[in-house]
Amino acid sequence: MKWHELTIATTEEAIEMISNFLHEMGAGGVAIEESGTLNKQRDTSYGQWYELPLNDIPEGCAVIKGYFPEETDMERIAGQLRPSIEQLREFDIDPGHYEISVKTVDEEDWANAWKQYFKPIRVTERLTIKPTWETYTPEKDEIVIELDPGMAFGTGTHPTTSLCLKTIESVIRGGEQVIDVGTGSGILAIGAALLGADRVLALDLDPVAVSSAKENIRLNGLEDKIDVRRSDLLGVLRGETAGDEDGRRPLRLSLPVDVIVANILAEIILLFIDDVYDAMKPGGIYIASGIYKNKESDVAAGLAAAGFEIVDRRRDEDWIAFVAAKPSVDDDAPDRRLRGE
Repeated sequence: MKWHELTIATTEEAIEMISNFLHEMGAGGVAIEESGTLNKQRDTSYGQWYELPLNDIPEGCAVIKGYFPEETDMERIAGQLRPSIEQLREFDIDPGHYEISVKTVDEEDWANAWKQYFKPIRVTERLTIKPTWETYTPEKDEIVIELDPGMAFGTGTHPTTSLCLKTIESVIRGGEQVIDVGTGSGILAIGAALLGADRVLALDLDPVAVSSAKENIRLNGLEDKIDVRRSDLLGVLRGETAGDEDGRRPLRLSLPVDVIVANILAEIILLFIDDVYDAMKPGGIYIASGIYKNKESDVAAGLAAAGFEIVDRRRDEDWIAFVAAKPSVDDDAPDRRLRGE
């Protein structure tokens, strides 16, 4: 089978939004390549090593590739994509002097070639992500997440995902009820469950992500702990099913919950902060990631306006993850669940 490969040369700042545009337009997969120069700072705190070869992508830039079925009208797709990218400037996201190109490729070329670069990687003190096609022998007390991201977001290598996993590890003590909003490949839900969460509700509006998350949860033997639903943000909590047949089943956790994590765009995080607050126990923790540095003050203000107290801000390159607490009933102060506090 032939596929159209649509390539956008843009900035790292615009990766999340443009990737989302491609998925919404019907891309069967999205591949991202960032700068591979020697000047790029890389996290090696857990012994990570990087097999990606050096490339000529300038610092701060990225190449995003979306794959569309052969029958797709690519002139129409490109025509819709350009104004969407231009609109990013209104949200203070600079796509740079981007370029769009299209070529035709064989399915095997794009579906399997990228796998040679996805190796087991230690992302926290305890968590290692292992692609299903690789062999790996874990060390004592090391927790391995089996992952085949397929066409969904989330391999654990992007700063926003690794920030979330590190924060989840510091928050989960065992027995918590957790909601993962925008679960993608299910990686954060799986991490929370393997670290000891009792029940996890994983939500995503994209049916491809829902399917991918369910498969990855099965690979890790966590079907009894993690419930995956198709939902627009926290809509499922209000009985909104988003066309998901599973939506008619009762939820397998009870509200309010202990922890909510959302690794999505800042603009989306700002849309449902009040819903998160209402769904959380007093003293509960909200982990909000996917926030680029230019939106940090907006998200901080939104969290404060909703009643949260910001406990911590964690950073990786130009990305920020907020750790916010809902005030406890007794003293109107957050339950500081982060280890070491």
